[in-house]
Amino acid sequence: MKQNVPIAGVIGNSISHSKSPKLHQHWLRRYGIRGEYVPLHVESKNLESVIRSMPKMGFVGANVTIPHKVDVMQFADQISDRATLVGAANTLIFKDDGKIYADNTDGYGFMANLRQGAPDWDPKSGPAMVLGAGGACRAIIVALADAGVTEIFLTNRTRAKADALRAEFGARIQVVDWVQAGNVVEDAATLINTTSLGMTGQPELRVPLDGLRPDTLVTDIVYSPLQTPLLAQAQAAGCRTIDGLGMLLHQGVPGFERWFGKRPEVDDATRQVVLG
Repeated sequence: MKQNVPIAGVIGNSISHSKSPKLHQHWLRRYGIRGEYVPLHVESKNLESVIRSMPKMGFVGANVTIPHKVDVMQFADQISDRATLVGAANTLIFKDDGKIYADNTDGYGFMANLRQGAPDWDPKSGPAMVLGAGGACRAIIVALADAGVTEIFLTNRTRAKADALRAEFGARIQVVDWVQAGNVVEDAATLINTTSLGMTGQPELRVPLDGLRPDTLVTDIVYSPLQTPLLAQAQAAGCRTIDGLGMLLHQGVPGFERWFGKRPEVDDATRQVVLG
């Protein structure tokens, strides 16, 4: 019996910005796997009908990007613990029995990128400071807590959002007013920007960084530009820095392995293909 070629894709609106097709098509070529990965522009009103029809069309799963990462959860039959904690899913797996499994690999991608860029990073070395309290922040807080970080300084332009996360995730989070953020930078062993500030076409990140210590690890989830103003300032202060591209690449690993049966490697060749 002829086996069907597995198909996966990425669902979003709009979808033109997504680097996922380049990434997964590269891995399919690299490992000589017969499979397809396609971008799918899906309006919110059509989300449920598209997801329910995908398994019948030969899809084995999909990545989910903005604005569907929260809404997609309601159509899943099974949801991973980490997706439940984060409150959003970025990876769907269509099982053989017809069930839809939803997962969130953003936190995994963040942590894998951090450990690849700084193999000796110690979660117990001191507090992590997180800038921003949006969707990406939730996944990163869960990942930091799982890794063993005991204290997280959280700051956001709208304090209420940060307070809500503290109420949800507990006493390890200490909320800092946005205007006071510069005063606690010197206490952070790890500094993470989860906002879109500093991204091409967005306002710049205006947090005073004079207090950065050379032993602070600084990472930005923004990858356009690759060298954000935050990372440039951190490098000038003697800090180790990790750009945001690796998080995007690593978050794709678990889905690709489930869909196509091979755990792909994130290396420099992968980075160059996605940037090219």
